[in-house]
Amino acid sequence: MSKKPSILLIEDEENLHEALKLNLELEGYEVSSAFNGTEALQKVQEEYFDLLIVDVMIPEIDGISVIETIRVQQNEVPVLILSAKNTSSDRVLGLKKGADDYLTKPFNLEELILRVQKLINKNLKMNDKVTIGDTYSFGSNYIDFKAQEATTKSGEKIQLSKKESMLLKLLIENKNEVVPREKILQTVWGYNVYPTTRTIDNFILSFRKYFEDDSRNPKYFHSVRGVGYKYTE
Repeated sequence: MSKKPSILLIEDEENLHEALKLNLELEGYEVSSAFNGTEALQKVQEEYFDLLIVDVMIPEIDGISVIETIRVQQNEVPVLILSAKNTSSDRVLGLKKGADDYLTKPFNLEELILRVQKLINKNLKMNDKVTIGDTYSFGSNYIDFKAQEATTKSGEKIQLSKKESMLLKLLIENKNEVVPREKILQTVWGYNVYPTTRTIDNFILSFRKYFEDDSRNPKYFHSVRGVGYKYTE
């Protein structure tokens, strides 16, 4: 069964929050709630979401600052702004700070649902990277994903765990691009709430041991501090 797309709804007006949550759940989405900016940022740190719906006028940290903070952290999650402000300068500011769409209050519920669908579908398409086949070779290394087996630079055959195979495949399919740790944990571990980053670090250390000529100066497997991991050739 495929997982329901998840949405974080950041809205402090309780009646509206409840109505939106209910309608989005009826459309088949999984909805988490945040009622202020601090809570919203904490949830984004802890969980993976397919979409954020952000009201601009929320307590503690306003919606625009929430979006700015998320973008600074290299998180590309789609964002739909809800706002009572409807001047073009407000709209431009929201989009400039990293929102993908902007809807002014009062809005038509059907229009909101359509925009939500569009943003989530676009995000899912972007996440479907070029897929590689069952085998892959780089340097003098060879990987057979189907058999979960690799032949290392020294000609040694090693068994890979299912998670090692999945992580290798994900990194190689996103060659030369940083894959955020959230994406790795969501794709490989299938978690919504994450274990520590050290879990992935240990896998990367193993890959270096297996596949690099000099594990201290890696050519293929890189950690990008605070953001994620990258495979380069």
